[in-house]
This record gives sequence, C-alpha cells and structure tokens, in this order.
Amino acid sequence: MATATNGDTAGTCVVDGSAVGMPQLCFDWWGNQIFWLAIALIATFFILSRIALPRIAAVLAERQGTITNDLAAAEDLKAKAVEAEEAYNKALADARAEAQNIIAAAKAEIKAELDDATAKADAEIAAKAAEGEKAIAEIRANALESVKDVAKDTAKELVSAMGGKADARSITSAVTARLKG
Repeated sequence: MATATNGDTAGTCVVDGSAVGMPQLCFDWWGNQIFWLAIALIATFFILSRIALPRIAAVLAERQGTITNDLAAAEDLKAKAVEAEEAYNKALADARAEAQNIIAAAKAEIKAELDDATAKADAEIAAKAAEGEKAIAEIRANALESVKDVAKDTAKELVSAMGGKADARSITSAVTARLKG
C-alpha cells in the first residue's frame, strides 16, 4: 500500500508514515464522514418525506377506505340476509298454515263423503233389512199356516187311528185353541 503524509491515500489512514487500520476509524477523516452522513440522511429524509411516505400514506388511506367500504357492504349484506331469513321464515310459516288448511279441507271433504256413503249404506241396509223382515214375516205366516195344516192333518189322522171320527170344524177349533196357548 502506498502511504502519504497528507492523508490522501485511498482506503488507509497514515499517521507518521504508517498505515492505521480501517479508514472509518481514522479520526482525521471523521469530520468529512459525518458531513456526508448528514447530507445522505437529510437527502434520504426529504426523498422519503416528499415521495415515498405520501405514496405509502395514500396506499394506506386507500386500503382503509376499501376496508371501511367492505365493512359497510358486509353490514348491508348482513341486514339483507336477516331480512331474507325473516321473509323465508314468514313464507315457510304461511306455507305450513296453508298446508294445514288444505289438510283440514281434505279431511272435511273426505268426512262428508264418508258420511254420505255411510248414510247411503245405512239406507240400503235398512231397506234390505225391511225387505228381509217382510220376507221373514211372510215365511212365518206361511209356516204358521203350514203348521196349522199339518196339525189339522195330524189331529185328523190321530183321531182316525184311535178309532174315532172327527169333523173338520172341531179339528180346526181344537188346533186353533191349542196354537193360541
């Protein structure tokens, strides 16, 4: 390395003709280094404060505005969702009520039809029962007449078998008296 007595050597500090360590630690150059450090810091400050920081502040303000708008939109959407849910619940309740009304109407209609069918069936059964009773009454009347005829014939045969003779009038009166009790 080259040495100079006036300190013009690049990268070395020369004191009494010998090089001394790092130039940043050379007290002879500190004043010059502090001056340029101050100029660099001031230039950096002005560049940051005039150019970079306003841009960063604008980006932060834009982000804050976007966040605020998004939060407001989210609140609006939340309110709309609550309204939609209330409308859905109301529509669901209305639909359930309408379904209950339809079910009740169908039940009433079915019951009325069933009552009509039951009344018709009861009328048919009553008519058939009346016909049956009439037929039974006729059968009884015919059976009673048949019993009278059989009883008369049997009585006549019994009297004849015992060796007696009976007229038809006395046999009829005897059978009639016996049938009456």
